[in-house]
Amino acid sequence: MAAPAFTGVIPPVLTPFTADYTVDEATLAKQAERMIEAGVDGLFVLGSSAEVVFLTRAQRRVVIDTVVKAARGRVPVIAGVIDTTTPRVAEHVADAVELGASGLVATAPFYVRTHPNEILTHFRMIHDMAPQLPLYAYQIPVSVHVTLSEGLLLQLAEEGVISGVKDSSGIDGAARSLIEARNARGLTDFKVLTGSETTVDLNYFFGADGVVPGLGNVDPAGYVRLARAAAAGDFLAARAEQERLNKLFRIVFVGDGARMGGSSAGLGAFKAALVHLGVFADGRMAPPHTPLNNDELAQIHAIVDEAKIDR
Repeated sequence: MAAPAFTGVIPPVLTPFTADYTVDEATLAKQAERMIEAGVDGLFVLGSSAEVVFLTRAQRRVVIDTVVKAARGRVPVIAGVIDTTTPRVAEHVADAVELGASGLVATAPFYVRTHPNEILTHFRMIHDMAPQLPLYAYQIPVSVHVTLSEGLLLQLAEEGVISGVKDSSGIDGAARSLIEARNARGLTDFKVLTGSETTVDLNYFFGADGVVPGLGNVDPAGYVRLARAAAAGDFLAARAEQERLNKLFRIVFVGDGARMGGSSAGLGAFKAALVHLGVFADGRMAPPHTPLNNDELAQIHAIVDEAKIDR
């Protein structure tokens, strides 16, 4: 059997940097505390929003250690063990276990060309490294260029290898199909968490078990209100909160796509918002991300002010 999965609002925590690109541990702990006080159900470190692929193994260890210590057991800390191949992932799993993580998140192998049988082996081996921790499969084809099929996910769930999936496919119909297939097979212990922060109300209506919203770094209390309303079946209230958050989400589209990639625009916007809110001291991203300019920052600040975020 797979270890029980964590559910609810589990934001993917951003990684703040100092001027020399070391992890800003004080700010990271401050942000973890802010989200816990807002009522989140868990914290996901070392995901895409954390710029995980830009971090060294030593930096990853600092992130896990800092957030686990800041959480003090009040909420679970789930660690991304994302890397290209199974031997590299094994190092991250060992670190996560040593440092007290409560769960793991892994993608399919990437860079190398794989067969579904090899992806199955990858997840089975990760599970065997730490069978006491829930393992979530990370569905993020835009980054790893692999789509985990519904059949593959359910096979791993039936084997007790994975406890859930973080679905960042951006395809709500696929999430709904997975939830329906899960229910039809009686695999209700297998949890589906959506990464689509603009359609959380819809995914809860389908039967999703939680959300991992990057925008939850900026407005964690808003996502807690949204998820609580949806879980209670108050979809009118959930829709109203979702629409407010969707207006705030416009910050990720401010960055000029003619000179920067989507990661720079999205993560830069989240960090800029946190600087504006007085949470982060510095909004820099790991190189080679392109920083936002003053005009873009002003636009983001205006959107954030309009959202009236709980500070």
